[in-house]
Amino acid sequence: MNKKLTSVNNKEVKGFYQLTLKAKHRKTSNTFLIEGLREIKLASKNHWQIKQLLFCPKIISEEDLDKSFKNEIEKIQVSLEVYQKLAYRGSTEGVIAITNCKNHDLINIKFKSKNPLIIVIEAPEKPGNIGAILRTADAANIDAVIIANPKTDLYNPNIITVSYTHLTLPTKA
Repeated sequence: MNKKLTSVNNKEVKGFYQLTLKAKHRKTSNTFLIEGLREIKLASKNHWQIKQLLFCPKIISEEDLDKSFKNEIEKIQVSLEVYQKLAYRGSTEGVIAITNCKNHDLINIKFKSKNPLIIVIEAPEKPGNIGAILRTADAANIDAVIIANPKTDLYNPNIITVSYTHLTLPTKA
């Protein structure tokens, strides 16, 4: 039997909601949210550690989740009201993943080729701009994006997109 969260006033729901709002909360918990079945599948395929899946059975069935994800990932059923509170975008498929952040130090970069194509960005400020750069880099098959001296949280919901799950994003130059 899965845990069920039905109230937006639940302490755990409030904690998840803080992940959508506050960089400090994402940093101290070392977690962030990924919305959407497609995005979560890509994140899982690219070795992001999914801790929990929050799903709204009015939008997606648990059976559909079981087809896509390993059974060892904890699934938490949430009411439509809770899901709508946590969802950043309006068009996701009824599932949100609580995901561990990664260490983005340069020493952790591993390239598939001897001549990788890398973009270096200095001190970007706006999450939407970073998201656009990452989507463009993904479309151009860039091997890595290095963000030196970022002025925003790299796990901001405006940045978390399909492309983010593909790229290595070190934060130290």
